[in-house]
Amino acid sequence: MWKRKALKKKVRSSIRQSYWRMAAVCFIIAVLTTAYPISTTFINLQTAPGPRLSDAAFAPDLPNSEVISQTIGLFIDRSPLSGLFGGTVANMSHLIIDLYSTSISVFFNALRALNAFFTRSLGMAAILVAAGAVFTFLYQIFISNILQVGEKRFFLEIRSYRQTPVSKIFFLYKLRYIFHPAWVMFCRSFFQTLWNLTIIGGIIKRYEYSMIPFILAENPKISKRDAFFLSRQLTQRNKWKLFLLDLSFAGWKLLSILTLGIFDFVIVNPYITGCRSELYLTLRRNYVLSRSPRYERLNDSYLEHVPSEDELLISKALYDDSQGPYTKTTYFAPEQYPVFLFSVQPPFRAVRSPVRPERRYDLCSYILLFFSFSVFGWFLETLIYLIRDGALTDNTLLFGPWLPLYGILGILILLLTKRIIKKPVRVFFVNFFIYTVLEYILNLTSDLILGYPFRDYSEFLLNLNGRVYVGSSISFALLGCAFLYYLAPQWTELFMKVGRSKRIALCVILCALFAVDAALTIIVAFS
Repeated sequence: MWKRKALKKKVRSSIRQSYWRMAAVCFIIAVLTTAYPISTTFINLQTAPGPRLSDAAFAPDLPNSEVISQTIGLFIDRSPLSGLFGGTVANMSHLIIDLYSTSISVFFNALRALNAFFTRSLGMAAILVAAGAVFTFLYQIFISNILQVGEKRFFLEIRSYRQTPVSKIFFLYKLRYIFHPAWVMFCRSFFQTLWNLTIIGGIIKRYEYSMIPFILAENPKISKRDAFFLSRQLTQRNKWKLFLLDLSFAGWKLLSILTLGIFDFVIVNPYITGCRSELYLTLRRNYVLSRSPRYERLNDSYLEHVPSEDELLISKALYDDSQGPYTKTTYFAPEQYPVFLFSVQPPFRAVRSPVRPERRYDLCSYILLFFSFSVFGWFLETLIYLIRDGALTDNTLLFGPWLPLYGILGILILLLTKRIIKKPVRVFFVNFFIYTVLEYILNLTSDLILGYPFRDYSEFLLNLNGRVYVGSSISFALLGCAFLYYLAPQWTELFMKVGRSKRIALCVILCALFAVDAALTIIVAFS
């Protein structure tokens, strides 16, 4: 048996001890996976040419409600429907759809592709829309779903291990064990979508499938059949209680909407996710103790039993090195889960020396990192525009495949965050400030010289003179953290494998190409 009040009391105690880590994880998941639509809807609220709600950092061309309207219009004459459902009812339905749905969705991007094939001629435009839908499908399966399992793993561990790192959300990538959990999560999403067509069945199955991400977080090797079976067993006779638990969060969600999603980021998401994790552990404990069918698949006892130092030493002495490489490369981190005892071990080639973000960079490294991050930014924006609009981006100043804004941002982050590199929260806010100032200056300069800004954000609600807006700054602040803590050190290690003379020659060639590209851009702009 479990009670909501006792559940929430335990979570509040846990949050007080590990608040910043929980909030950081939910924030990253909200931005990267759109698992919390309300959190990111308002920072991307578009007000022109009409209210558009989106939960993606780069807002889609049409919100989900408009996509549904277009699809219905392909098969049904909209004139009688508009008379029946027009006005306030239609606006409210659109608002609800956009608030509680995500644009990074196989379902909605399939509808976008369907609309494109019926409304456009079969040419490059339709092919690009289809390609965007395919990329969204892959993103949903191999990134969004996997990160959501990682989020559940973080919350399951931090309850007993207070120093659980935020990077735990990437644990399946570190284990090189992705395809099986991705398949199980895809089946969950697919079946849920089919049941949603029945409405009532969709609500019931939402609760019945709710434990699958937690089960995968505990045992990624579990079969699809066992995962669905155990989730069904854990929620049996508990669905009404789960519904009441969700209903008890209604006031918090209303407060989040009134604060434009800010309260969601700060308090609500960590609190709700923590409650659901505590609930899973409670249901799991009761199920294992009762020796119910297939209970042995819930095989991670260390989620609740924190081993002593003597137990760890004995376990390590008895550990078979052939099962995994962690005994030779890791130590017993205080208040962290003993990873060498986890049921899934990475291949030997996947275990590397830890990344050192505090390392020093020479001049050649700075130049190569500038161009690497610029090219990375160009590729990233091209992919985002393909997914978002089904078109290739033309939002570049130069002719070459690089965006200097990314490179400048990366170098400034490396130079200005040296003293606070061990404090990720401060680094994030510094990155936010650096990007906001940098893009504002870029758009202001472009407006003064060319007569138009490089990027115009005037259609967004939370913008500053149309030259910068909150959603973009948040996205780039997170990207800057990824560059500082992972990309820059890894890329530099690769650069160091090349001889010094070759690195210098490469720097000279890249600088020359960039200078020629900049000169051609200026000539074309003023001709």
